[in-house]
Amino acid sequence: MFGRIGRYVVHRPWRTIAVWIFAAVALTVLAPPLPATSNEADFLPSDYDSVRAGELQERAFPGSERPAALMVFGRTDGEPLGPADRAEISEIAGALHAMEYPLVAEVTTEPQVVSPDGNLVLVPILATVQDPFDEELGRSIGKLREDAGSMLEDGPLKLGVTGDAATGLDIRESSAATDALVMLATPLLIILFLLILFRSPLIALMPVLIILVVLQVATGLIGVAAELMGMPADTSASAILIVVLFGVGTDYLLFLLFRYREQLRAGQAPRQALIRAVSRTGSTITSAAGTEIVAFAVLIFSTLGILRVMGPALAIAVAVTMAAALTLCPAVFSLLGTKAFWPSTSWRREPRSELPRRIGSLVARRPLPVALVAAGVPVLLALGVLGFRSDFDSQASLPDDLESVRAMEELREAFPSGQSDPTLIILDAGGGPALDTAALTGYEQSLRDVDGVAEVLPAEITATGDVARFTVVLDLNPTDGEAVELVSGTLRDVAVSEAPDGTEVLVGGTTAVLADIQKAIGHDYRLVFPLAGLVIMSVLALMLRGIIAPALLMLSVGLGFVATLGTTVLAFGLMGANGLTFTLPVMVYLFVIAIGTDYCILIVARLREELGRGLEPREAISGAVERSVPTVAAAAVILAGSFGILVLADNAVLRQVGFAVAFGILLSAFVIAMFLVPAAAGLLGRRMWWPRDPYGPRPDADHEPAVRPAAGTNNGESAPVHAGAG
Repeated sequence: MFGRIGRYVVHRPWRTIAVWIFAAVALTVLAPPLPATSNEADFLPSDYDSVRAGELQERAFPGSERPAALMVFGRTDGEPLGPADRAEISEIAGALHAMEYPLVAEVTTEPQVVSPDGNLVLVPILATVQDPFDEELGRSIGKLREDAGSMLEDGPLKLGVTGDAATGLDIRESSAATDALVMLATPLLIILFLLILFRSPLIALMPVLIILVVLQVATGLIGVAAELMGMPADTSASAILIVVLFGVGTDYLLFLLFRYREQLRAGQAPRQALIRAVSRTGSTITSAAGTEIVAFAVLIFSTLGILRVMGPALAIAVAVTMAAALTLCPAVFSLLGTKAFWPSTSWRREPRSELPRRIGSLVARRPLPVALVAAGVPVLLALGVLGFRSDFDSQASLPDDLESVRAMEELREAFPSGQSDPTLIILDAGGGPALDTAALTGYEQSLRDVDGVAEVLPAEITATGDVARFTVVLDLNPTDGEAVELVSGTLRDVAVSEAPDGTEVLVGGTTAVLADIQKAIGHDYRLVFPLAGLVIMSVLALMLRGIIAPALLMLSVGLGFVATLGTTVLAFGLMGANGLTFTLPVMVYLFVIAIGTDYCILIVARLREELGRGLEPREAISGAVERSVPTVAAAAVILAGSFGILVLADNAVLRQVGFAVAFGILLSAFVIAMFLVPAAAGLLGRRMWWPRDPYGPRPDADHEPAVRPAAGTNNGESAPVHAGAG
């Protein structure tokens, strides 16, 4: 099949390229934009308590939502605010209210909320929309910031605007800057690596240009899919999508180009060499992409919308990249021919590096010690997992110099930590008799007695008397792990046990949302991890036509996952992080398991090929490792470098993802694929391939002479060569 694909695109390159360009232009123009959100509640199913609490609140208490943003006023000299200062604050708030910003309902002036030490005054900003992360509302908050800043010039007052709407605005602006950094740095990094590797400007530039076309097609298809699914995308997803497309796309192109160069060194004509390269690497690229596609697609079963949307988006991106690697890339290089390698002539001759040969010889001759060392290193690194702690504070992931972050820190220092984002406890009598006032007073006292609760405001009761809302201010940062444990544990337990008979208790607010997210993540750990492992192993079993080999690969890359997570815990712990983002284990699992498996697939596929030529097991292992090491090393360095770019981002979540995935890829390539898997294959022998034995020449084997260039040849054209992937 792959031979037919190769022949078609190589002999019809302009037609193939035209189809891709037409698709890129059409989707860029016609596809809907990818909707984005920063609101954690958007990613929870509607049956969770925190979501139901929000819905009930909208129905029972319309127009009484918590502020979309908060203006935090203080003095530049740090002194308490005097009567004149407070009067000026009221005047500024009134002037801003009169300006009538879109979606801003009110900039409140009275009564003033003053901190206990008198240093801060809060001015709530109310919105006309329920979603504080609405982009138009964010633009209004941004304009309001500018206008308020101009009113405070050269005066004694200072102002910071924080709260959900302001934080959402800062997240979008920070994400846009991160996307720009990733979009600029990733192609430059890939071009630099390819230039060093091939010493050819065309080969350095062409893959990046091809991937830019793929990016347009993939982004358009993802936008269509997101609209059909009716789901938003997390604001950090675009940076990860860019990195995946460039990194994985370069991986697949390298698989093809290394084999193309190998066939040229064997003396084949350029077009025939390209067709043979597609034929030989097609199954490897398809299997590698297949593991990634199914691993990402499995996220559709996740409870969290953030993963349920990201998974299919990445699956679409990988599928488009695979298609481009098998069609667009060979079409382009069929037009370029050997001029693609200009001005380098290294494609004509066998590389002189001894390292791949030595690695292959070592693994083949001493499989047991190699396997013990290659497994021992990840096991030691995996011990760091014991210190894993989830971090739910999305604001802590933002740069400290953002206005919303600075203002929130000041607010939390001056007020009880939970003042900015209180927890809501709602009693619902379900349309029954009106709630008893005395019972509500006793209930309020029960909530106030819970350790960690700073204040409980008197109950707000609907006109019908069947729904009551208590605003609970915690002594803890609302997004801190301790607050999440308190709300999901003691506070919820007391709220339920002390509730009046016949009422249902719903706990809402950001902390309750995070508690439900923690519960949802636990569900996903139990479902998504095993399901992803099962489907990946099924793809590997189809590709390798066996059971033992896929099981070995899954155990090996699984060990790499645990070691990666453990190393990330240790690394960020040393840097003073309070914990790792709560989605990191799922994301690392999928990236390291799915993408890290690519290199193992490449090694094992080459080993089957060598065995199919009738080579002895030791010789086959040595040859497979020697021929695959250059490809694996180059692809892993480029892919790890692509993810490593995220370490430069201002967003702490992206820094964690970038470090973890980059390290996991390097570990998978340079320890698992190069040493552990082939060493284990040497120890298992024929049992590795049960139930289908690949040993000996097969009737459908494509025999190529496994010989070196004859002495005295300079370019590999005067003697048949089966050269390494390097």
